[in-house]
Amino acid sequence: MTIAPEAPTTTSLRFLSLEITGRCQLTCPTLCYAQSGPTQSHGTMSDEHWFQTIDQAVVLGVEEIQLIGGEPTLHPSFVSIAQRAVDAGLQVRVYSNLVRIREAHWRLFEHPSIRLATTYHSSDAAEHDAVTGRQGSHQATRANIVEAVRRGIPLNVAVLDGDDHGRAQRASEELQALGVRDVHVGKVRAVGNAAGTALPTTSELCGRCADQRATVLPSGDVAVCEIGRFLTAGSVLNNSLETVLSSDRWAAAAASIPRRTNPTACAPDCQPADSDSCDPGKSTPCNPMGYAPTVTGTPAAADPTLP
Repeated sequence: MTIAPEAPTTTSLRFLSLEITGRCQLTCPTLCYAQSGPTQSHGTMSDEHWFQTIDQAVVLGVEEIQLIGGEPTLHPSFVSIAQRAVDAGLQVRVYSNLVRIREAHWRLFEHPSIRLATTYHSSDAAEHDAVTGRQGSHQATRANIVEAVRRGIPLNVAVLDGDDHGRAQRASEELQALGVRDVHVGKVRAVGNAAGTALPTTSELCGRCADQRATVLPSGDVAVCEIGRFLTAGSVLNNSLETVLSSDRWAAAAASIPRRTNPTACAPDCQPADSDSCDPGKSTPCNPMGYAPTVTGTPAAADPTLP
C-alpha cells in the first residue's frame, strides 16, 4: 500500500552506504543493479574523500556504514577505509561477492564491529556461474561462505528469487545446512542490468530511500540508496555531506519516492531486495543480524585463477 510521499525533514542519518568502487570480478549480466564489472573503475573519490565522508557521517549521527560496490575488496584502500570507519566507532557491514578474500580481509572481518553480507544465486554451480557471468564463481563464493562460518564471522546471505522459487528454496536450504543462520530470499529489482533497456523508475524502490539513509557513489554523487542510484542530489567532492542532505535537491529527490506503510518499526538499514527494503538482498527487513556459528571442516579451495 502506498501513501502520499513524505520527505525526511532532517539531515540526520543512521545508515550510510559507501559504494567505493564500480569494479567487480563478475558482470551479473541480467542482475547487477550497479552495472559493475571488471572494466569499471574505482571512481573519482580519493582515499581522503572517503575518510572525510566517514568523519562527516559520524557528526550526522550515522551508526552503521556499509561498504559495497562493485566488489569493495578490490579497492586498493578497502582495508584502510573500513578501518577508518571502525576507528570512528561505527558498525561496518561489508557486502562482498566473496569470490576472493585475502587473509588481511579475514582478519578485518573478525573485528567485532564488522559483519559480512553476500549473495548466493544457486546451489547448482552452473546456474550460479551463469548468473554471475564468471565460471568458477560458485566454487569460490561457497568456499568463502564456509570459511566465514568456520571463523564465526556474522554473515547475512541473500538469495534473489528471480521467479524461480525452487532454485531459491534449494539455495536457502543448502546455506542453512552449511551453518548460515541469516538467510533471506528477496526479489530482483528492475534497476541496472535487471532493467534491460527500460528507464529506472521509483516504483522499484522500497519506500525507505532517503529516510535516515543515503549512498555515496564512486563518483562522489549522493543517492537516496543503492537501488535508487538514479536519484542523486549533489556531490561530496565539492560539498560536505551535510550540505548535500540539507539541500532543496535532496528534499525534492526524497519527496519523489512513493512511501509505503510499514507495520513494524524498522531501522533504516533494512537490506537490498523486497517491498520494504533497498539494500542488495534481504526479504525480512527488520530481522536482527544472525550469528554464524563455528563449525568443523575445511572449506573447498577457491579457484586460484579468480582475481
